[in-house]
Amino acid sequence: MTQVLEFRLPDLGEGLTEAQIVRWLVQVGDVVAIDEPVVEVETAKAMVEVPCPYGGVVTARYGDEGTELPVGAPLLTVAVGAPAEDDQGSGNVLVGYGTGAPPARRRRARPRSGALPDKPRPAAAPPVAASTPPPPVAAPKRPEGPVPVISPLVRRLAREHGLDLRELAGSGPDGLILRADVEHALRAAPASAVATAVPAAQPETVSVPTRAESLTPTHAETAAASAAAGTSATLATGTRIPLRGVRGAVADKLSRSRREIPDATCWVDADATELMHARAAMNAAGGPKISLLALLARICTAALARFPELNSTVDLAAREIVRLDRVHLGFAAQTERGLVVPVVRDAHTRDAQSLTAEFARLTEAARTGTLTPAELTGGTFTLNNYGVFGVDGSTPIINHPEAAMLGVGRIVPKPWVHQGELAVRQVVQLSLTFDHRVCDGGTAGGFLRYVADCVERPVVLLRSL
Repeated sequence: MTQVLEFRLPDLGEGLTEAQIVRWLVQVGDVVAIDEPVVEVETAKAMVEVPCPYGGVVTARYGDEGTELPVGAPLLTVAVGAPAEDDQGSGNVLVGYGTGAPPARRRRARPRSGALPDKPRPAAAPPVAASTPPPPVAAPKRPEGPVPVISPLVRRLAREHGLDLRELAGSGPDGLILRADVEHALRAAPASAVATAVPAAQPETVSVPTRAESLTPTHAETAAASAAAGTSATLATGTRIPLRGVRGAVADKLSRSRREIPDATCWVDADATELMHARAAMNAAGGPKISLLALLARICTAALARFPELNSTVDLAAREIVRLDRVHLGFAAQTERGLVVPVVRDAHTRDAQSLTAEFARLTEAARTGTLTPAELTGGTFTLNNYGVFGVDGSTPIINHPEAAMLGVGRIVPKPWVHQGELAVRQVVQLSLTFDHRVCDGGTAGGFLRYVADCVERPVVLLRSL
């Protein structure tokens, strides 16, 4: 007896509520093994492969590549040969876990006469299409209670435009309200005010409501008055690029940082000649090479031990500063997918050699898009080496919810007064952006001065070990 089991997009952890299909790893008709990866998705934090907990023949896929799905939406259906096979499922749908059984080679199954059809049975949930889902049907206002919305982005979009989610009927599974449902309602709202009927389905041309479509009546009147005065009330035409995936996550985090954190920046120029000499001597002694980033990280952890106020976070709800006892050091890495910040766990316990190896591992994972959500979260302090872009200085935005970030510019030969004489030295600009709630300028200045002293005279760091 054959059973058709539905596999839904699992909760990938770290508070993620949706993911975009990047690449299907199986086709309809393929045979998959338990815990074999079936689809590659991009979350707001990483590119991950999702394993299927069932083994059998793929009978349907839900969603084309590029489709964004909420957690809980159907991914695919698998036909297992007998009810007993259902018990063989791993029950595990989290990325990075599984039964450990090696994946079987996929092969195309040739259905026999009377065998499973190519399309899912009528009773199965409808596939999630890459195009716009059908517009939400009119529905009576929901009673007081939970509204079927998973994504916080959907709630925020509705809240910003004054839309009551209880008045919508979702087009997702089990009535789940999707972003497309809210966007359709926002587009339809102005039209209903000037027309007595709206076509049942309208072709979508953009993925987000235009400015004119999202205006409230009061704003619309103001816009009309401006237009009458000769002022354009619409945005110029151009290409719309959705803020999603890594780019969307970066935008949300940086915006939140600017809203919540009263930051300030101080900076200092430092003579890095002796640090460069020390690194060259270490690498000339044989053994694994030590990276400059690792030496700067070692300086950071020593400075945080002296100034622990900067290794903290602010609990707004409790109105408390939480001083952290472990240093999980994030570092900014530019990739083809955008800026990511991998985290080196327990950086304060690592020596320069261990830091060099971990930086290399995480950087390679960032470039190949294989960083896990756990490797991109939980940082307590960030080191940002923007000197690799050929710039001297910057005022970086703090990586929320951290309290500080150290920026390092390029190291270049410059005129410098050394031992009372003008000389050409290797000079670097160091900047510290800090949360002014956790400390005052004296603490931040002391931290930055200690970092600069270690850069100028590495022996200072050795004394603190």
